[in-house]
Amino acid sequence: MAGELVTETFAYDGGRQVTVYVPPDPAEAVVYAGDGQRVAHWGGLLEAAGVPPTMIVGAHGLADETLRLHEYSPVFDAERFSVHERFLVEDVRRWVGSRFGVALPPERTAVFGVSAGGELALAMGLRHPDVYGVVFSASPGGGYRPPGVLPGSIPRTYLVAGTLEPFFLENATRWAGALRDAGADVVMRERVAGHGGALWRGEFPRMVAWAFGR
Repeated sequence: MAGELVTETFAYDGGRQVTVYVPPDPAEAVVYAGDGQRVAHWGGLLEAAGVPPTMIVGAHGLADETLRLHEYSPVFDAERFSVHERFLVEDVRRWVGSRFGVALPPERTAVFGVSAGGELALAMGLRHPDVYGVVFSASPGGGYRPPGVLPGSIPRTYLVAGTLEPFFLENATRWAGALRDAGADVVMRERVAGHGGALWRGEFPRMVAWAFGR
């Protein structure tokens, strides 16, 4: 990996880390993500794929799966989700702008997540289309489902799930249908894969190429 990894600890939740992949050339796009302890290290995948220089800003997720889900999905603990949402949208973005000088328009800014993080990506995109113009959601969990009325402005959305993870494939397909019905630009991919990193790592460069390729 030619790029650099930078980790900062924030006061949020008693000390939460954010790891940033800084590409070797000036960033032409930026992807904000949950589970940053995993996702930020995927910068090397983007380098190998030859996509435009893309910064990854990954807020670390919690090890406790229940608490992680409550931060990532707005339907279980609305207050905890809201606090985490403000951390991502306000604190982390402000720091990225001051520390790296990166503040790109929505069409060059994506939000990404896997599993429960896929719910986070969808929620953040729908709630903040003026910030995140693109959503990447891999194997989204089923707690957060399409609302009855979708907002008028919906980010471009790329969904993926594996044929060997039928619960998550059903959720992804449900979201793809609802977003298309609302007039959104949607890509839905099915891969012969189970629920795990191999599927997500393989798809991530394709997502970035689709959204930001020259």
